[in-house]
Amino acid sequence: MELPFDLSTGQGAFLAAALFAAALIRGFSGFGFSAIFIILAALITNPLPLIPVVFSCEIAMTGFQARGIRPHIDWRRAFALLAGAAIATVPAIAIMARLGEYEARLAISCLILVLSLILLSGWQMSRPVGRNATAGVGALSGIANSAGVGGLVAAAFLTAQPVAPAVFRATMIVFLTGIDVMALPVMAANGLVGPQTLTGILLAFPILGLGIWAGSLTFQAVSQTLFRRAVVLMLTALSLINIARLAF
Repeated sequence: MELPFDLSTGQGAFLAAALFAAALIRGFSGFGFSAIFIILAALITNPLPLIPVVFSCEIAMTGFQARGIRPHIDWRRAFALLAGAAIATVPAIAIMARLGEYEARLAISCLILVLSLILLSGWQMSRPVGRNATAGVGALSGIANSAGVGGLVAAAFLTAQPVAPAVFRATMIVFLTGIDVMALPVMAANGLVGPQTLTGILLAFPILGLGIWAGSLTFQAVSQTLFRRAVVLMLTALSLINIARLAF
């Protein structure tokens, strides 16, 4: 079978493994799926055409998790974040879609590195954040989501506040689904969605379901704080590797 996006068999196998690992992490923690898969993809290919596939997978994953997260969603935060993201999505994607492969890989890697370092810094907010500031964070997430990593901005924001792990996970899942639903039509309008996107989605779904199922089983078994830190450390290392490869 011919793989989409001119991928070789080796590249396809690598991306399948990356997809499973990213789905397992999403099933466990509620974030990190897009960023992990995209930074791994950027090691071997142009990640831009893969972003709509990732977003479609992320939307599908909510179906796997919807029943368990419903009681824990912070709707006030989720709606404010989504309102901000709606403002920034169209112009950010229009700019990203016009980058060449080298520029896209470098921009995505640098963005993931900066956001990962913010998460690792342990930054905390001194007082509760209001709706307008939350919407502002949503706008930043909308900009970052043009590179497929809008969740890292929201994750940094929620991690800096006293949010229970179950609430963090549930609210992140709702927010990520919302910004991906916003982004897909804009990506289609900018030529990033086509017949190969559908092929990629169909190939990804079985791997996706297995990863989500495995990750959800371990949600209560491991410290969420330690796990999120391990994920961010991995993102930091991968972005540094990618930047070094592109630079040299």
